Amino acid sequence: MCTCSPPGNPATPTGIATINSTVTSPFTLRVIPRDQHTISRKDISPNALRVLYRLREAGFGAYLVGGAVRDLLVGGRPKDFDVATDATPEQVKQLFRNCRLIGRRFRLAHVVFGREIIEVATFRANSDDGSGDREVENGMLVRDNVYGSIEDDAVRRDFTCNALYYAIEDFSVRDYVGGFEDVLARRMKLIGDPEQRYREDPVRMLRAVRLAAKLGFGIEEATAAPIPRLAGLLEEAAPARLFEEVLKLFLSGHGVASFEGLERHGLLPALFPESAAALKSNRSGALRRFVIEGLRSTDARVANDEPVSPAFLFALLLWPAFCRTLISLQRQGLAPEEAQRRAADRVTLHQLATIALPRRFSLPMQEIWLLQSRFSSRQRKRVFRTLTHPRFRAAFDFLVLRQVASSEHAADIEFWREAQQQSGRELESALDSLHVEEALEEGAPKRRRRRRRRSSAVAGE
Repeated sequence: MCTCSPPGNPATPTGIATINSTVTSPFTLRVIPRDQHTISRKDISPNALRVLYRLREAGFGAYLVGGAVRDLLVGGRPKDFDVATDATPEQVKQLFRNCRLIGRRFRLAHVVFGREIIEVATFRANSDDGSGDREVENGMLVRDNVYGSIEDDAVRRDFTCNALYYAIEDFSVRDYVGGFEDVLARRMKLIGDPEQRYREDPVRMLRAVRLAAKLGFGIEEATAAPIPRLAGLLEEAAPARLFEEVLKLFLSGHGVASFEGLERHGLLPALFPESAAALKSNRSGALRRFVIEGLRSTDARVANDEPVSPAFLFALLLWPAFCRTLISLQRQGLAPEEAQRRAADRVTLHQLATIALPRRFSLPMQEIWLLQSRFSSRQRKRVFRTLTHPRFRAAFDFLVLRQVASSEHAADIEFWREAQQQSGRELESALDSLHVEEALEEGAPKRRRRRRRRSSAVAGE
């Protein structure tokens, strides 16, 4: 049996590393036996089981933890299987050749099995031991590598539903914070004082909304209450991290529920300030209907395992801001095309202050917007250029969505839908016929107006 003891720290008789810790949990351990929960090994990744068993054989404590346990309890299918252990990251690396250590803020071990990665985290303590491995700046936790016991680890996790441990030795679920009852009640509840926990990591507010949307849970009143007041703390979060959180919110199959949750808890203005302002000022609600329909379509694509694009997502979420900015620039007298370009650049630049949107997504997003004005054109050269544009399909799908907000796009949608199905010659012929019809229609109203004037005059006589 491998004890894997760190230098200067001899192994205990059982082979478990000695780690300084103080149990601070106000809860008592509850063990839920196998016959009282629904988790089965057949639903757990074989690679995760392999990691759990090897750690146990080496004398370490090892548990399946977090979202996988939570999802399995509610009948879901976890995408990731995380393991918590009393082995240090270095000890884990000694046990697995296919292991790499990552992270500064949270030191973790990744055990790699092809495309699947089993994340192994050492139990974290809930207090600072003075070693310098735990740093807090302005109330935010910026480094947390002080190791502790499983009780410490449970208390320092964010939500009770994420602090459940599945034990491979007896197939039980270990609950230190009342999370089992919260899962059964489908309730999101923070561990500890909500305001303090949000100040430690403001992104927890987004996680509360996202997990509630994903699981169909409600957010406990005390957990939800501080969110609108503390939403501004998201300005202190790293823009790159917020970009990843937005993708999780809206590209995981529960975008509509996530959007409604952000609205309900006052987080939308913190993430998308200009879009939130545009939605608020749009009295008809057309822009909101458009966004909701777009997110509903995205959720359907995720459910059908169809590809989804961050560029299209941000084009959708920032469209209200683009429309509002465009109207403002046009009122200043700018030509339509120039106003569109400036509006696209301005909205993108302002959004980057909050969310780090990479250029590989921001540029296609702007192209989707700028192509919208081309759909009203029937000039032969412009029609063919639009059809061959690399963003045409995405821009056309965007146009179809816009019909939810306004029925005036119906004719354009019909034309471009047919144009995609026609050969080059057929399209040229259709455009020639359309131009002839337009020329005839231009003269017809004048004759009708003259006839109406004459008949009006006669009637007046």
